[in-house]
This record gives sequence, structure tokens and C-alpha cells, in this order.
Amino acid sequence: MAHVLVVGAGAHGHTRPHLPVVAELVARGHRVTYAIPAPFAAMVAATGATPLVHTSVLPDQDRGEQWPTDPVAGTALFVDEAQHALPQIADALAGDVPDVALHDIGGYPAIVLARRWGIPVVQLSPALVAWDGYETDLADDLAFRDTPGYRAYLDRFASWLRGFGIDDDPERFVGRPRRSIVEIPRVLQPCAGRVDPDVYTFVGPDLARRAAEEDWPAPERPLVLVSFGSAYHDHPALFRACADAFAPLGWEVVLAVGPHVDPAALGELPAHVTAHRWVPQLGVLGRASAFVTHAGMGGCAEGLWHGVPMIAIPQAVDQFGNAAMLEAAGVARAVSAEDATPEVLREALLAVTSSAEVGHRLAEERAVLRNAGGASAAADLVEAELRR
Repeated sequence: MAHVLVVGAGAHGHTRPHLPVVAELVARGHRVTYAIPAPFAAMVAATGATPLVHTSVLPDQDRGEQWPTDPVAGTALFVDEAQHALPQIADALAGDVPDVALHDIGGYPAIVLARRWGIPVVQLSPALVAWDGYETDLADDLAFRDTPGYRAYLDRFASWLRGFGIDDDPERFVGRPRRSIVEIPRVLQPCAGRVDPDVYTFVGPDLARRAAEEDWPAPERPLVLVSFGSAYHDHPALFRACADAFAPLGWEVVLAVGPHVDPAALGELPAHVTAHRWVPQLGVLGRASAFVTHAGMGGCAEGLWHGVPMIAIPQAVDQFGNAAMLEAAGVARAVSAEDATPEVLREALLAVTSSAEVGHRLAEERAVLRNAGGASAAADLVEAELRR
């Protein structure tokens, strides 16, 4: 039995993808300590791991706080969190040094502590990873790196690292791990053929446990789920457009409006349209004939897991690229938020749900996803690191 430290980040998209891996390690007899803010402690404890609860400076979605859309501000938050959380984690583990450290892409304290303790460290990536030449390929998307604000962020990050005797370039420190377990569908990885297989192992998302635990009543008519994630979710007009688009078709429309939208702001809803703060998303998708999503990585993976045709309406960060890849893979129609009128949305729904080719591609990707290895393959890799 090994002692495994996991350092997470306090956001649903940075926590839920890792839980199956943690549960698998616990099932194999390992002792897992998971450093995480209090709002996520219960879901961590449900895996059998021991939550190491620390205070946090990240936005608390349970209190209605939203993440910034500015890429520099969003990136800098993870350094703020590392500076705040690392002393708490180190103090809590005093005298109980783990054998291996795993970390979310925003869990920077694990990398620093692993260097201090001389233990192996493995990244758990719930998002796309670097490939050979990505800086050139994404030059336009990465233009914010040339701004004074980003350079100031790098200087602050480098100064913090030097305080631990680490002289690494900050971008390589967090963006070029020695070993990484990639928890996304390979179809959503840009330039997958140029990703270094000696560093990055694609195991895909492991959603089997959640899918078995979540359910939704069987609908009497075709059902479409409309959900725009948990971080960038304040779009009442978009929810209303979806209701007006799909209700005339006689579909059951489930609106998962999240914590930031007042259902009353949607007005009186048509027949067979319901608004919910939260739904068991995998359970609903198991009953759904279509899925309107913001194209966050978690939502994309869940739609592919159940083989549900998607309409992707990206809002921020990586969602635009994800939406484009879903459409290129032949499993979705991408629609900009500006173009998402009821008429456009209705046409998109009818197109993706009536296409035999979309159905064929979804069946192919569903099979690939469910055979990627998931939590079992991830745990094998962690144990291989322990043997090293």
C-alpha cells in the first residue's frame, strides 16, 4: 500500500474527472490524501480518499462567484491559489510524506512539494495537452502572452518558484510535465498525432461509476438537455431561445440553468419545458436525444459517452476549440452565441438528430471512449511510477 497525495483545484471541471482515478487507487488498497477546498470535500470522501481541506482564494461557485473570462486573470488565479494553499498542505502532511503526488493542471503545490520530498509526480489533465509546435499553431489564441499583464504574472510566478529553489521557466513548469494522464476523449485533442506518447497517456474520461448512479425519468417524447456548465453560466436569454426553439417541435426541454440564472428571468415557459438549478447530467443524457452544450470538456465527454448528438454554443476559454472539434468529428453542429436564434437552433437540432452520418460517428466515438482504459489504466500508470 502506498500513500498517494492528490492536489486538486476547487472547480467542478478540475475535480470530477479525477474522482474515478482516486476511487480506483483506493479500491486497490492505496491510502489517498486529496488536498481540496471544503465545497468539494464530500465528493472526494465518497471515493474513499481522505480530504485534506484547505481554505481557498478561487471563486466559490456554490456562493455564486464566477471565474473571470480574461485569460490572464484566470491563469493568475492558480498561482494565487498555490501561494495560499501550499503552506496549509505542507503543514498538514508534516511527518507523513507521500510516496507519489498527483495533481490537477492547476494543482501547482504538488509539483513544488514533490521536488522538496524527492518523490515522483504525475499530472492529471482534464483538458487538452501540449503538442509539438502548439505555440506556433495557437499563436493567435496565445497572443495574450505578449501583454504586460501576462509578463507581470510570469515574473510573480517565477519569483514564487525561486523561493523554493526552483529556477524553471514558469510556463514549462506547469505546461510541460514529465508524466501526464490525459482524461479527455482523444477526438478532442488537437494535433493528437504530435502529442508525445512518452509523456502523455490518453485514458479518456471514466464515467461508468457516475452513469450507474445517476438516472432520470424516461420521457414520453424526445428530450433535449440544455446546459452551459458550472463556471460560465449566466445566459438567461440563451436558455429562453432554446425553449422557444424546441418547444414547438413537441420535444421535452430540460434547462439546467445553474447557480447564476434566476429561473424567473426566463418568463413563463412553454409546455414540456422545465428549468432546474441542477440535474444529474449523465442521467439526463442517458435519456436524451440531443444535447445543447457550451462545449466545456466535461460536457463534451459526457455527450460522447452516451452518444448524444450535440449543438455546441461556446462561451469562453477552450470551448471554442472544443466546439470546432466536435463539429469536425461529425458529432455536433457549432453555433455562435450571437447567432443562436430560435430559428437557427431549431434547424441545428433537426439536422443533427436526423443525420445517419452523425449517428454513425457518435457510435464510433462512443465505443472508442468506453474502451480507452479509464481509471484502471490511470491507476496502472501511477503504480508504474511507484515501482520506478
